Amino acid sequence: MSADKTYITTDDGKQVEATAPVVISASRSTDIPAFYAKWFFNRLTKGYCTWYNPFNQQKMYISFERCRVVVFWTKNPAPIIPYLPELDKRGIHYYFQVTLNDYEKEGFEPNVPSVDKRVETFKKLSNLIGKEKVIWRFDPLIITPNIGPIELLTRIWHIGNKLKGYTDKLVFSFVDVKAYRKVQNNLVKETMLFTKEDVENAEANYVQRIEIVEGLKKIREAWHNDGWDVEMATCAEDIDLEAYGIQHNRCIDGELMKRIFADDKELVYYLHTLKWPEKDMFGEIPPIPQKPKSVKDTGQRKICGCMVSKDIGMYNTCRHFCVYCYANTSKEAVLKNKDKHNDESESIIG
Repeated sequence: MSADKTYITTDDGKQVEATAPVVISASRSTDIPAFYAKWFFNRLTKGYCTWYNPFNQQKMYISFERCRVVVFWTKNPAPIIPYLPELDKRGIHYYFQVTLNDYEKEGFEPNVPSVDKRVETFKKLSNLIGKEKVIWRFDPLIITPNIGPIELLTRIWHIGNKLKGYTDKLVFSFVDVKAYRKVQNNLVKETMLFTKEDVENAEANYVQRIEIVEGLKKIREAWHNDGWDVEMATCAEDIDLEAYGIQHNRCIDGELMKRIFADDKELVYYLHTLKWPEKDMFGEIPPIPQKPKSVKDTGQRKICGCMVSKDIGMYNTCRHFCVYCYANTSKEAVLKNKDKHNDESESIIG
């Protein structure tokens, strides 16, 4: 059996083979902290969960046996905060990607708390676990007849001024409309701001992107002068913005993990080699090879910088109902899956 495989006993007593990842993503496909926190910790206690491939519906068992890091993605971490001490007890590290946009006027995110409430939750989480473990995402950037580059920059500026000292990083991306028919349909159907003919204008063109990036550079400089140093990075964007001091992000970030979880020597060795270290007779970990192994997740898009991990979320299960979401086909599809879910089920969709 390969190093990333193990055997588990399912809820109904069957013994089956399972994947046993060291790093779990929870999740690119749905908001587990907001809607499935109890489910996640129930499955952690059970020792495994199941995941269905969205393309062929093949079932996969995911064991938590070797899990050492969980990366949470969320727009509302409040429901999961009371559960976090359980991860600390188990010696499982974690950090958060928290999307905090301001599209309240447009209703693009109809089922998220108000901006003010999300800001307060962000601060609470940062105070609890440390600002280096809470990454701010303004994601995606959407152009509308009423929102141009200046308006987007203004909204980022206002939110950022409330988050000073509570995070070290801002990640952003430009909305993908042309690549996703379901995003086009939802923008037209749910917002009334676009027609089928002009919906692709929600994507910023090159001139608009540069205007936004130049504005972000000025914002970062202003924050720096005010004593707040914020790294800025793009998520899965092919545009090169190094001249503006903006890097390509790694959301599942092995280098970040090495830094913030540096005391976990076994994990650091794994992040460098993708192998769990074999201790010698004295219990010592072997020296880390000078040349790091490529840890890029080849299952993600070419321009994605994330390292190897296993995502445990499912499409058509996020109840924020964001109109730009690529993971939901429609609100109806999500509500249909909601009826299937319960907190004791093996997977999010029941």
